[in-house]
Amino acid sequence: QVQLVESGGGLVQAGGSLRLSCESSGHTFGRYAMGWFRQTPGKEREFVAGIKWNGSSPTYTDSVRGRFTISRDNAENTLYLQMDSLKPEDSAVYYCAGDATLLRSVVPTLETEYDYWGQGTRVTVSS
Repeated sequence: QVQLVESGGGLVQAGGSLRLSCESSGHTFGRYAMGWFRQTPGKEREFVAGIKWNGSSPTYTDSVRGRFTISRDNAENTLYLQMDSLKPEDSAVYYCAGDATLLRSVVPTLETEYDYWGQGTRVTVSS
């Protein structure tokens, strides 16, 4: 079965950087879109960034565009999220998400479009 394992979360001061990683196993990683979501207590899970199966069309929610960069290494079955200029409002549990639609032509941005989820990694940004 597909497994997604996130790492790289932690505590950082405002203005700092973190790099999240998501290692995938159990499917042909390089044929499926991937995404990052985040969730804070009492709120729904929110789309952060997504990327097509071939690494093209990085897509971001407005609040992180220009500060976060999504990328993937299909040879290593790994998805990344480089987070720079972090703000306290970026604090959340971040989840890696995997699409199950083969070679999807667009980047999915809805939670319901993703079929596989990691366990999450916590990011805390102090002011």
